[in-house]
Amino acid sequence: MSEQVSIAESRIARAPAVLKAYGLGSCVAVALYDPETKLGGMGHMLLPDRPSSSPLGSESKYVDVGICQIVDQLVRAGAKRETLVAKIAGGANMFETSYQTLINSVGARNAKSARKTLGTLDIPIVGEEVGGNRGRTVEFDLATGKILVYCAHTENPISL
Repeated sequence: MSEQVSIAESRIARAPAVLKAYGLGSCVAVALYDPETKLGGMGHMLLPDRPSSSPLGSESKYVDVGICQIVDQLVRAGAKRETLVAKIAGGANMFETSYQTLINSVGARNAKSARKTLGTLDIPIVGEEVGGNRGRTVEFDLATGKILVYCAHTENPISL
């Protein structure tokens, strides 16, 4: 059973589901997983931080509040907060210009926001495939907790 996670969206599910996010550029996919209950969630997040003027209901668009939303949903569904682990993919610098570098691009800021938020929540990051200048597609298998990252212009996926 495969479920697509579209841009600015998040989903939670239980094994044997597979969550997929297609076409990650500067967006990040943040996957959270409880290996004991085999519950997991993934967000396809567009921007690093939600501004105070952002309307409620847009949490999945932003890395900082989107991660918190997924954690809350997982715990309500029966995941154990203390056993959650995270994996991150995406955060590419797709359109480098003289004003946008690998340090301050939206992709780099998205990855940094994910690391910071997960650190604040004390959720360990056990795998990541971020940065660079190539698009990615990810498949998160909730039966195993593994993520396959398919990078543009490469033949073999990276396993996290």
